[in-house]
Amino acid sequence: MSDRRLIGVGVGPGDPELVTVKGVNSLRAADVVVVPVMDSGERGRAEATVLHYVPEEKVVRVVFALNERSDRARREAAWDAAGERVAQLLWGHGTVAFATIGDPNVYSTFTYLAQTIEESVPGTVIETVPGITAMQDLAARSGAVLTEGTEPLTLVPVTAGAAVLKDALTGPGTVVAYKFGRIAEEVAAALRETGRIDDAVWGSALGLPEESIRPAAELDGSPLPYLSTLIAPARRDGGRGGKL
Repeated sequence: MSDRRLIGVGVGPGDPELVTVKGVNSLRAADVVVVPVMDSGERGRAEATVLHYVPEEKVVRVVFALNERSDRARREAAWDAAGERVAQLLWGHGTVAFATIGDPNVYSTFTYLAQTIEESVPGTVIETVPGITAMQDLAARSGAVLTEGTEPLTLVPVTAGAAVLKDALTGPGTVVAYKFGRIAEEVAAALRETGRIDDAVWGSALGLPEESIRPAAELDGSPLPYLSTLIAPARRDGGRGGKL
């Protein structure tokens, strides 16, 4: 078995208490912990969470164009450079942990990094440690039930546009929208047009001092943080076990 390991560790949506025991143990056992940062250099949420559990000297900041949507070449170049940096760390260390907010298998930068490392450092063992997602945390903090009985759950990244969300809202079950802050006004319109706004709730900076959790009916077109999460619960008749 290879002595090189890359472990994607989900560190949750921001509240350091929501990192799992396995996640903490993986971060502490790794030789080095990589955290993704934007090219503007400010400390990201993953890094802030990690620093509750490992010393700063063990953390390596690697630049990713995390919010780059329009310039594909720039985004690809950032991924290549980040992959090269992590490859260097793998050659020099036995185990590298990569901390990602939420879960490493849900819309995570880790997916692209793992693909790069599989090609550039053959034989590396790649593992993931699951993390609490923003939708789970928002459900807990707001009291919104994600699913009952046979209800489906649809998760939509609104970076794909509000039309995709509107299609989901016309269907059954609960709909969750990620990263909708930049088009909050369009999201509110989609909720109203589909009759789903009354029970919907949105939140940002969950578990952090600047946390905000509000009814979606209060969305007024004001800009919201990019990493905002929306839950539009399924239409329910109110009877216990009605969807069983």
